[in-house]
Amino acid sequence: MAGFVDAGSGDGWTVDLDPVQLVDHDGAPTSEDRFHRDLPPETLGWLYEMMVVTRELDVEFINLQRQGELALYASCRGQEAAQIGAVACLRKTDWLFPQYREIGAFLLRGITGAQMGAVWRGSWHGGLGFTGKCCAPISIPIGTQPLHAVGAAMAAQRLGEDSVTVAFVGDGATSAGDVHEALNLASVFGAPCVFYVQNNQWAISVPVHRQLAGPSIAHRAIGYGMPGIRVDGNDVLACYAVMAAAAERARAGHGPTLIEAVTYRMGPHTTSDDPTRYRSESELDHWRTRDPVVRYRSYLQRIGVWTDRLEQRVGAHATRVRTELREAIVGARDPDVREMFDTVYADITPDLAAQREQLTAELAKEA
Repeated sequence: MAGFVDAGSGDGWTVDLDPVQLVDHDGAPTSEDRFHRDLPPETLGWLYEMMVVTRELDVEFINLQRQGELALYASCRGQEAAQIGAVACLRKTDWLFPQYREIGAFLLRGITGAQMGAVWRGSWHGGLGFTGKCCAPISIPIGTQPLHAVGAAMAAQRLGEDSVTVAFVGDGATSAGDVHEALNLASVFGAPCVFYVQNNQWAISVPVHRQLAGPSIAHRAIGYGMPGIRVDGNDVLACYAVMAAAAERARAGHGPTLIEAVTYRMGPHTTSDDPTRYRSESELDHWRTRDPVVRYRSYLQRIGVWTDRLEQRVGAHATRVRTELREAIVGARDPDVREMFDTVYADITPDLAAQREQLTAELAKEA
């Protein structure tokens, strides 16, 4: 497949340390010729729209948490390009196995802010509706979801489907044993799975250089016998192109790929974190100059796609999404907890029915 470097034997792989980049930090096209950026103007504008909406929704989530409406929240600020680019090129039938920071991925799949908010509010029904969009619910345990992604990919193989699964992983999660097992299993069985590592430089307070001794996360792919590739995670077009190539490769029966999207977490790990205790303001200033939204807008201006009308449409969309989220969350009543027994199986089992009756009786005593 284009862009993936075979060392010559067919099962030996090399990894370029320089990330794939189609748009430089100033918004100018690069000389990269392994991957293409020739998308229709409508698609180019739509990518920008979804990046901005993702960022604005992220701001609203943080506001709601600070106002006591949400229990916790993990910001995705700075990672909009990595998420939107990776998912925009996929089919709606390709399964996503996210961690907890993929707001942009959820938006592209049609998952609403209210559905995401239920997770962070701590409602029991958080995550309902995700699977209907071929997206697994948010995974808080670190690194468990890649095994689920590989299992789903192997199931697709056996069913004769041509769907691809994508496991979203953070740089810190690559130190977890489950991720190693998933990578090895996918490689051995040639599963149509893409491991998409958003290297945002920090595993809570541990910098990436203290998480590995090798040249990069992508280099780990060599030991598993699969291609690994680094991409500029703040370049939405590069993320789109690299994921498209990896998905095409998997769909054609050539097995898994490990992608390392080099990006940066602009905010805290979660709203319970204080990043000023472990990273410097100068580091943050450095990455602000690589802001993915600003960069991509500059690119669209250069090629004549950005217009005032596009900006107005994007602003209206962002305002609408933020308003809908706030209206759904502020003062929201908790659902009837007895409903949870109705959503385990298509038909409730006798044991669950008995448990529901017991809970109903206990609630009646408290009324």
